[in-house]
Amino acid sequence: MSAITNAHGSIMVAPRAIATIAHRAAIETYGVVGLASKNLLNGISHFIVKDPTHGTEINYDEGRISIDLYVIVEYGVNIKSVASNVAQSVRFNVEKALGVAIEAVNVHVRGMHISNGEESR
Repeated sequence: MSAITNAHGSIMVAPRAIATIAHRAAIETYGVVGLASKNLLNGISHFIVKDPTHGTEINYDEGRISIDLYVIVEYGVNIKSVASNVAQSVRFNVEKALGVAIEAVNVHVRGMHISNGEESR
């Protein structure tokens, strides 16, 4: 659990809350069609329980927060641009919500989604 201390006291923020903010910001980024599991076990558990933090991992170490995201992008988009936009969006939204600087946002592209022509009609 990350603690934010100011003149008025301490605020405790659970990693799950940070992951929810990061997940939402990533999903709303152009070119991202979803988030993927870090490993097979997490993928299986996601089918059993729908988790709003799926595809995110929060690391908190001595006041430093880093975020890992595992994304699936749409085929045909510039992967580097999408990954950069995801990192910027997640950093902005989490820092805005917490008021604390994020040390790192790491975006791992786990796959690509190819839409068929009928979905866009």
